[in-house]
Amino acid sequence: MNTTETLLTKIENAKDLDFGDIFNKSIELFKKVWLQGLVIMLLTMVMMIPFYIIMYLPLIAMGILDPDSLQQGSEANMMLLIPFYLLMTVFMFFAMIITFGFKSAFFRICKMKDLNEAGSDDYFYFFKKPYLGKTIKLAAITFGISLLAILLCVLPMFYAMVPIALINVIYAFNPDLSASDITKIGFKLGNKKWLITFGLIIVAGFLAQLVGIVLCFIGVFVTSSFAYVPLYYIYKDSIGHNEQSVIDEIGIVTE
Repeated sequence: MNTTETLLTKIENAKDLDFGDIFNKSIELFKKVWLQGLVIMLLTMVMMIPFYIIMYLPLIAMGILDPDSLQQGSEANMMLLIPFYLLMTVFMFFAMIITFGFKSAFFRICKMKDLNEAGSDDYFYFFKKPYLGKTIKLAAITFGISLLAILLCVLPMFYAMVPIALINVIYAFNPDLSASDITKIGFKLGNKKWLITFGLIIVAGFLAQLVGIVLCFIGVFVTSSFAYVPLYYIYKDSIGHNEQSVIDEIGIVTE
């Protein structure tokens, strides 16, 4: 049985997950990784600045050279906005790549802190060889799925957001699998644990934003990564890490 089949079998036979247990464990783990989450948020913002400049520079130039042109709404002026929307689409794609790579690195750091593994906090782990190409490919897949879901009257996005989030986690711990296998496993786990995953994403995201706002808004940068931590435990409690259980490894061999 290959790795993909093993993971799919584990998902199929996964135990029921406890919302409260995962939430409490997420709080404890967040205490260990909040600084790394903050660093990833800041790195993401810094790497996106050049794309913001490229995207808005044409509009800024138009406003400086001819301030009235943006208010007249002529056909010629509307045509000038087409490159802006194209640049915005490209920007969204590159933003997806940056976010996908950093989130994968964050989940890897979560595992290291949770299991007390030795190693450095390599934030650019998934932007290096041999993973850069796969990071781009998976970002393209999730971007395409998101775009399709939005075009289908937005509602399918509520379903797709769960597998998309889990694809990120599965890639973090199984980077040597093919992009298609990672996507397949992500949807399998998403279908199996959709409701609890959706609930944890909403609750953790809401609390992260609420606490951040209470901390004078700037705290959002510190607390925002808490929304990702429950996804780590969804993976761990459903599939597990080979390192953490000898019995688990024996089971894989005998299968």
